[in-house]
Amino acid sequence: MPNAPLYPKTAYSRFTRQPITRLIAAGLTGALLLQLAGCGTLLYPERKGKSGGRIDPAVAILDGIGLLFWVIPGLVAYAIDFANGTIYLPSGKYAIAPEELKPAIKANGEIDTVTLEQIIHARTGHSIPFNHPNLIQEQGSPEMLALLNVSPQA
Repeated sequence: MPNAPLYPKTAYSRFTRQPITRLIAAGLTGALLLQLAGCGTLLYPERKGKSGGRIDPAVAILDGIGLLFWVIPGLVAYAIDFANGTIYLPSGKYAIAPEELKPAIKANGEIDTVTLEQIIHARTGHSIPFNHPNLIQEQGSPEMLALLNVSPQA
């Protein structure tokens, strides 16, 4: 048998290599796609729009792991998380407590702008013009209003 293989193919090698290879390829593809999307953007979508603050070490480490294995996707993940603001930790503080804003929300979910303006002015000393022609009103909650993050005046 001059053309016989040195190691004969067995059922074991033929049927186990392909699924393992596919599993590894699927895992690498998933990890690459996760890095392209930006870890903070996937894990904390509620942080989108944050403009600064302390950096979340978990998100930075996850993006760094992507940078370690794949340079370009890691850089893209950092860029996406910084651009979206999802790499920053939430402040955990409200300028105005959500409970104080409840009187400004009607039973149907609409915001009473006159009451809201009075609450904000009384608490912060700032006057916000809610009658601006470019103002768009949406349904809200006290937590959403507190995210306006108007800091109290000292």
